[in-house]
Amino acid sequence: MTVGAADAAGGQGPVFRFLAEATNHPGASQVDVIETHGNVVFLAGAFAWKVKRAVHFPYMDFSTLARRQKACLEEMAVNARLAPDLYIACLPITRAASGALAIDGRGETVEWVVKMHRFAQDDLLSAHAAAGPLPLDLATAVADCVKASHEAAEVEDDVGGSTRIASVLHNLVDALREAPLDPALVEQFAKLAADRLAAVRDLLDRRAASGCVRRCHGDLHAANIVVWKGRPVLYDAIEFDPDLATIDTLYDLAFLLMDLDRRGQRAAANAILNRYLWLGRSDLDLEGLAALPLFLAVRAAIRGLVTGERAAQEAGAAGEADRRAAHELLARAVAYLDATQPVLVAVAGLSGTGKSTLAARLAPCIPPAPGAVHLRTDLIRKALAGAGATERLPATTYTREASARVYAELARQARIALGAGASVVADAVSAHAEERAALRQIARDMNVPFRGLWLTAPADTLIARVAARRNDASDATADVVRAQIAWQTGDPGEGWTAIDAGGTPEATLHAAQRALDDILSSPSDNTGPDP
Repeated sequence: MTVGAADAAGGQGPVFRFLAEATNHPGASQVDVIETHGNVVFLAGAFAWKVKRAVHFPYMDFSTLARRQKACLEEMAVNARLAPDLYIACLPITRAASGALAIDGRGETVEWVVKMHRFAQDDLLSAHAAAGPLPLDLATAVADCVKASHEAAEVEDDVGGSTRIASVLHNLVDALREAPLDPALVEQFAKLAADRLAAVRDLLDRRAASGCVRRCHGDLHAANIVVWKGRPVLYDAIEFDPDLATIDTLYDLAFLLMDLDRRGQRAAANAILNRYLWLGRSDLDLEGLAALPLFLAVRAAIRGLVTGERAAQEAGAAGEADRRAAHELLARAVAYLDATQPVLVAVAGLSGTGKSTLAARLAPCIPPAPGAVHLRTDLIRKALAGAGATERLPATTYTREASARVYAELARQARIALGAGASVVADAVSAHAEERAALRQIARDMNVPFRGLWLTAPADTLIARVAARRNDASDATADVVRAQIAWQTGDPGEGWTAIDAGGTPEATLHAAQRALDDILSSPSDNTGPDP
């Protein structure tokens, strides 16, 4: 593949032709080229060579050799924290007295290049998403990776939370009004976004004061995550403008959630969000869910703006496809901002009824996007004990008093999330009538609709399922199930619907969906990541 004619004709042409020639890469039989608006990447053998284009945009200036060197060095520095095994070096392209070019040779430096290990395009998270529902273990690993990057990121405590996103929104709306997009949709977005920003200004400032504004990735979509050597790796973080990447951590995460959502992967987006929240174990992030609709909407609108501007420069089918995509993205941004009343769905039943499996599959289907917060007592118990998700706990953590603390913590977190406008799926055995009544009382106190699902199954089925568990957050055993059976009552109580969970998970899911039909909004293909 050849590089664009404009680049080849310009001052970088000789360098691009040199890097595009396989004979200049020992061991490479061919060179593949990937072009973006700011870079040209040459894939040769086991390596990738990334050159900054000599471009000057309002937000990106690579117009001089010195600027490109600085950008390459900054890219190495920023991404070394995120992907140290992927990025190798920043090297000069040199020209000898004879005029021959070389990588890191002798003579005058005429260009700078970032050397990286090459990976298959099929290993991108975007490629995995295109192939089908993302597996739960991959979604979990991605959440772990993102959370770790945020924990390691430098805190910027001198930056206001609301002023930063207000500036982004102001510039975005101005650009949208000049772009070839539906004016009515643009104005609808502008009004809804301004209203939402006004509602969360104090929250954003509190988050900034608490260390939630950090030097993040900044461009965290699915094509900037690669499954490298069996684990997700974030790469290609924003290097050219630190301000664009110095953002609220939830705004950073929101790009990935929005991108997966638009790719038909809301279940994975929901799983990632819930894993991220559990890892953080922070009221700040639960409270921060009030800002998530704004963050999702701004991310979608920015992507719509870029797509619309690209469509204006394209002809034929490609231009038409981008115009449709730009409209869809802006419409999606508006949808994220539409007020949706949160709900509390409780999924209860004895150990082995499949509560957590059902709750995880229902959560993505419950608005607002990207689905409900899944609060699972098994995980709350582990968090209170300072244990890992699958670490087994001693019997002392399962006394009636200890369990009361777990249920109280679930209620506390549910109130925070509901107060932030997020729906909640409460996943707890709730074998005692007072526990089920307490869940319903949360909904009354928060003035939100309540739906209770009481799962049932034959005792031998429950025992067999519990015995077959591996690598699970639940510590329940067959003896625990037998003890629970002695507690249960025939009638789950007011506000609860009994669900036969003795069959397949799909049958249980369909029965639950029928019971919740009035509050579910997303299609059936969003019923949870592949296990």
